[in-house]
Amino acid sequence: MSTSRSEGCTLTGALSVTTGVQDAVTIIHGPAGCAHHNVSLFFSLLHEQDIGAIPAIRCTDLRESEVIFGGELVLEALVEETVREGWKSVFVLSTCVVDTIGDDVAAVCSREYGVPVCYIPTSGFLGGVFQTGYENALLALSSFSCRAAPDGTVTLIGEKNLEYEVEENFYEISRLMSALGARIGLRYVRNIGTDRLADLGSGSLNILRDRSIDTVGKKFRELFGTPYIEALPEGFVQTCEFLEKTGELLGKNPESAVDAEIRLQKRMIARFRDFAGRQVCFCGIPGVVRNSPAIEEIIQTFDLSCDEDGIYLEVPDPFPVGTAGMSRLLHRWRRTVRADK
Repeated sequence: MSTSRSEGCTLTGALSVTTGVQDAVTIIHGPAGCAHHNVSLFFSLLHEQDIGAIPAIRCTDLRESEVIFGGELVLEALVEETVREGWKSVFVLSTCVVDTIGDDVAAVCSREYGVPVCYIPTSGFLGGVFQTGYENALLALSSFSCRAAPDGTVTLIGEKNLEYEVEENFYEISRLMSALGARIGLRYVRNIGTDRLADLGSGSLNILRDRSIDTVGKKFRELFGTPYIEALPEGFVQTCEFLEKTGELLGKNPESAVDAEIRLQKRMIARFRDFAGRQVCFCGIPGVVRNSPAIEEIIQTFDLSCDEDGIYLEVPDPFPVGTAGMSRLLHRWRRTVRADK
């Protein structure tokens, strides 16, 4: 199942960000069905990552009386109860029902509770999809930070916490940063505490998960003065270009890192020479297959011929990151080819 869900629920998009703060609770202000749907989805996708814990999600469970007379008092009571339990911050997400009946969620969240209470608008059918909620949450949580002197570290922006290979992608970017003599200082927002949100403004470079959140990169550059790279690299050439651009923006000479990466890529390609010359048919989301430079690289490197009658090879979305991602993908495809004999 694809985890991009660019046309899915706005609420789910925001939850994919807020649940990355480990000492926070996310309150869904709306009917129980909205919470049930998302908790079930998160349980299923996190189970695929061998994560058994369900994120801290609460719901105001609005009923008929709240829909008629308003649910602000119910929300306020749940926020107060949540704060008493000792959580470091609270994120409040609105739903379609709440915006329809006109609850002033922002006003409720602006009251003094003793800990930060952050409102993120996530009504769906009134305008917005999964991507909207994802971006709104990334932007809203930036209010926990302010501009600071650059500390030389790199910040990963917008890791998609529902991706199957999210940790593998992180390890690959960490490896590439290490080759440049740099390190990732903050994963915004994955497996961090509320206090780490304040570090967003002190990184020297932001690296976006992909180009879909370019508006977030631009906003953070405006707020904190932080330059950014538009996306994690896909394929051999992009990985080397990524090292060059990252080195340039961090003031580090990338030449030795790029040379070492090219040698690594050549050794990796040699390991998959038995994959060469095959007749294949790439299947997946049409736009991903057609527009992927990495797919074209693979076709050219291994002299593959594409035909509808060829061996079906599934192209994942999102595409794997970096040289290590290419290696994992080629390994899976080679197994498919061998099984087809």
